[in-house]
Amino acid sequence: MNHRTERVSEVLKRELGVIILRELDFAAVLVTISAVDITPDLKQAHVYVSALGSPDQQRAVLEKLEKARAHLQSEVAKRLPLKYTPHLHFKIDEAIERGTRVLGIMNELGLDENV
Repeated sequence: MNHRTERVSEVLKRELGVIILRELDFAAVLVTISAVDITPDLKQAHVYVSALGSPDQQRAVLEKLEKARAHLQSEVAKRLPLKYTPHLHFKIDEAIERGTRVLGIMNELGLDENV
């Protein structure tokens, strides 16, 4: 990833986080934007979302984000001076869940998690 795509990814991550926090309500589920990968032509953005909740709650979060995608893209277009507004693709980021599972296994085995 070159410097420009890295910068656009970070700005997109920050702006989407603000927009989602202000405009969407996910009830009892904690939702954060963990990463954004953008294609080199800046036309497609894969938005990785952490949603702490059950698998059903995570699916509901993705559905809500998909329904709001056009609105989110228009808000991004207003805030970012890009030639093209990237098409947003939302995906659940399972890294936190995997990390928690690994730490749980380490604790069960009696291994120090600070190793």
